[in-house]
Amino acid sequence: MAGRLHQASSACLSSLLPRLSRRSISSVSLNSRRFSSRESLSLASSSVSLSTRARRGDLPFSLKESEFASEEDLRFESPLKIVEYPDPILRAKNKRIKTFDDNLKKLVQEMFDIMYKTDGVGLAAPQVGVNVQLMVFNSAGEPGEGEEIVLVNPVIYKASGRTTMFNEGCLSFPGIFADVERPATIKVDAKDVTGAKFKFNLSGLSARVFQHEFDHLKGILFFDRMTTDVLETIQSDLKMLEEKYEQRTGKQRPESIDSYLGTREVAGFPKILEEKYEQWTGKQRPESIDSYFGTSEKVRFTR
Repeated sequence: MAGRLHQASSACLSSLLPRLSRRSISSVSLNSRRFSSRESLSLASSSVSLSTRARRGDLPFSLKESEFASEEDLRFESPLKIVEYPDPILRAKNKRIKTFDDNLKKLVQEMFDIMYKTDGVGLAAPQVGVNVQLMVFNSAGEPGEGEEIVLVNPVIYKASGRTTMFNEGCLSFPGIFADVERPATIKVDAKDVTGAKFKFNLSGLSARVFQHEFDHLKGILFFDRMTTDVLETIQSDLKMLEEKYEQRTGKQRPESIDSYLGTREVAGFPKILEEKYEQWTGKQRPESIDSYFGTSEKVRFTR
C-alpha cells in the first residue's frame, strides 16, 4: 500500500501513528503493543482449538499439497522490483507457505527494503513477483520507526459491520489514489516469519493497511473495492498503466478497465432482481452482485 495520500487528505500515513521502537522481525509477533486507542494492534499466542480451526477450514491437512509453496515458488531475484498493474502476477493464485527458513527471512527483509524505498507502508509478496501468502507492513512507513509486522498465511475470521472510507494508494498503481470503504476493525489468524502461530485484532489505519495487502494475497486489487463512481474517476489513469504494460512487455494487456466497467454495468439488472426478491419475500437477499464485484458496503473476505 502506498504511503502518500491524495492532496485532499490532511495528513500522511506516517503521521497518523505514534513512532514506536524498531524490533526484530522474528520477535514482533511475540509482543503486544497498542498504537493508540484508535489504531491498535494486539498480538497474542494462538489458542484456537483444532476443532474450531477445522470448521474454519484453516488446517494444513485440509489443503492439497499443490496449494503449498514449493522451493521454486519461493525463489526470487535480488533486488526485488514492484510489479505494476495489469501484470497477471497480481491476479494469480498465491500459495500457502510451509517452509520457514533463511530464504524466507531474506525475502521478508528485501520486501521491507523496497517498501521503504518506494514510500510504501505495506507490501504483499505477489507485488514483487512471488505468488505466496506473505505480507509485510509498517504503518509508520520509515525504517527505524514504527513497528515492522510480518504475516504468513493470514486469515480474517471476523470483520466489523462498521466501515470507514479512506483515500488509498498502491505501489502497483503508481500515482493513483482513490476512496475505498473497508471494515473498521478485523480479527486475524496468521504465522510469523519463524512459523509461530498468533492471532490479533486490528483497527484504524493498521486494519486498513492489512486489508489492502490481504486483498493482494487473494488476487483482489484495490479498485475492485471501489464504487463505480469512484472507479470512473481513475479510469484514464488505469488505461495509461495498461498502455505502458503493452509498451514495456510487447504483450497484450491481460485485463482492461473499460471491459471491467462494462461488466459492472451489466450487473445493474441483477441488482433490480435482488431488490424485487426482498420486496416479494420480506427476506434479505442471500447474495449480492455488489459483493461479488467487491463494492458492497459489507466487504466479503475469501480464504
